[in-house]
Formats: sequence, C-alpha cells, structure tokens
Amino acid sequence: MIRGNDVSPTRLAALVALVTLGAGAVGCGDGGAGAGALRGTIEIDGSSTVFPITEAVAEEFMLQAGRGVRVTVGESGTGGGFKRFCVGETAIANASRKIKESEREACAQSGVEFVEIPVAYDGISVVVHPDNTFVDCLTIDELRRIWEPGSHVRSWADVRAGWPARELHLYGPGTDSGTFDYFTEAVVGEEDASRADFTASEDDNVLVQGVSGDPDGLGYFGYAYYEQNRERLKLVAIDAGQGCVAPSAATIRDGSYRPLSRPMFIYVNRRAFERPEVAEFVRFYLESASQLVPEVGYVPLGAEQYGERLRSLDTAAGDSTT
Repeated sequence: MIRGNDVSPTRLAALVALVTLGAGAVGCGDGGAGAGALRGTIEIDGSSTVFPITEAVAEEFMLQAGRGVRVTVGESGTGGGFKRFCVGETAIANASRKIKESEREACAQSGVEFVEIPVAYDGISVVVHPDNTFVDCLTIDELRRIWEPGSHVRSWADVRAGWPARELHLYGPGTDSGTFDYFTEAVVGEEDASRADFTASEDDNVLVQGVSGDPDGLGYFGYAYYEQNRERLKLVAIDAGQGCVAPSAATIRDGSYRPLSRPMFIYVNRRAFERPEVAEFVRFYLESASQLVPEVGYVPLGAEQYGERLRSLDTAAGDSTT
C-alpha cells in the first residue's frame, strides 16, 4: 500500500476520488474534448537520480493532458528537494532515499503532510574511465578506504598493491544528494561521512563528464547515468563478501548487487493532492512507471507492486462513495 505520514484510505478517500474523476481527461490529448479539463502547474524538485524517471513521466503526461497542464522538474538533490517540499514550495519531491527525521520535523512544522510512494529500484554504480585496464572489481573495504574521512588513499597503488602509482581523482555527488547519503552509510558505515577532496556535484551529468574525461578518474552515481553513457564509462563490479557482482537489472532487482541497490521514491504533498492535475499525475506516474522506468535505465517495481498501489487508490476512492 502507499506509505507515508500514517496515511489511511479513509483520510485519502476524498483526495483520491479526484484522481478517478480526472482520469477521463488524460488520454484525450490536444484534440480531445477533455483536453482542457486539467489545468495548472505542477512543480517538482529533488533527486537528480530520480529526475530521468519523473521527467519522462512528465513529458508523457503533458502530451496526453494537453496544453492546460505544465509540469516542471528540477534536480537540486534529494536534500535540496526536501527543503523546498517541506515549506510547501513544491507539490512533489523526488528522493533517492527515505525522508530523514529532521526533514519530517521540518515538514511537520510547516504543516506539510505527505504520501511516500516507491517508484523504482536503482543500483549506485561505481565507474572508471574506459581506458582503465586494471580495475574490474573493488571490495567494499577498498571503497571504504578510498572514501572515508581522513583517507590516506592518494594513488591507485594505495588502493591495491600492483596497481599504478598514478594519482587517483574522485568524483561523487554533493552533500545535498540522496545518493551521497546512501553511499556513505552503505560503504563508510555512517551517513554523510566522506573525505572532502573530490569533485562534487548534485548533477550526475557533471560526474559523468568528469570520469569520462579523466583516465585516472573514479566516481559513483545512479545506474541510469551509466546506462545512458556506457560507451564513455567502464562499470566496476563490487565485492561485498560473496564475490564480484556488477549492477544490472537482474542484480539490482534481486538485491544481489549489495549493498548499493536501493528503492527510489516520490513524496507528494497531501494538500496538493486536492488539485485534480496533481492527483491525476500521480495516478499516471504509477500506471506508466513499468514502461518508462526501464526506458530511462532504471529497474521497475514488479507489476503487482504498482498494481497494489493503484488498487489502494481505487479502494480509497470507492470507500468515499459508499
């Protein structure tokens, strides 16, 4: 079921009924009789990792909803997105991790209640330059020694004996990124614990450009950004104690690519749900995700999981009419 701030079907019933009412408008397109039924602007911000999914959904939604709806999608990072979301600036936040307690408190202080909706799976991908012929797999311990605060790793030779004594250049998400939060906790053992001497950006495309242009570069970011740039990057397998495993749709879905497989979310402001265009966009998101998620390089939830979430919406809407 949809999870969030203790959201019950009863409390959501009136809001979700709007989704059902708006469903007929979407799909008519510019030429349909219902093209003007939905109007307004939906503002979304947050994770650059989730951005490709939400952007793809937004583009398809606007095509079908007609010119009356405009959806804008930013990518200020998960933390940056929650800062805006929790003061009511945006209707939806993209997040590559669960909301933190401090962010929950900020939302509560502003009176922002929300619905948390998992939309896909990601496998944080560690990459090097394609000309790198000696790095095929890294252990979690090696990753920790590279990225931990106060790390003494300065060259490839510091990582593993026999590797060249060339300077190692690091690229990773900035501190507002949910990918940074997840990676540091999974690899270093403490969220936000990281060395500071690396090229940082909340925009994963900047990291792609950095590693793809640096023969001694090593970086990490969402799997879709590797998939979209696989000819410019070399994927590094990860050994968490059970042998080297590379991220793929199969290993991310079954969790064998550990500990860097994770769910991704959208968070929806419950007050914004009262707007028909927002309610319909969320339904469209869930109905379209199984097709659009793999198209942009991520791993969809199972069809039954999307169906369960949609059924929970239908049940809530049905309860409101009985």
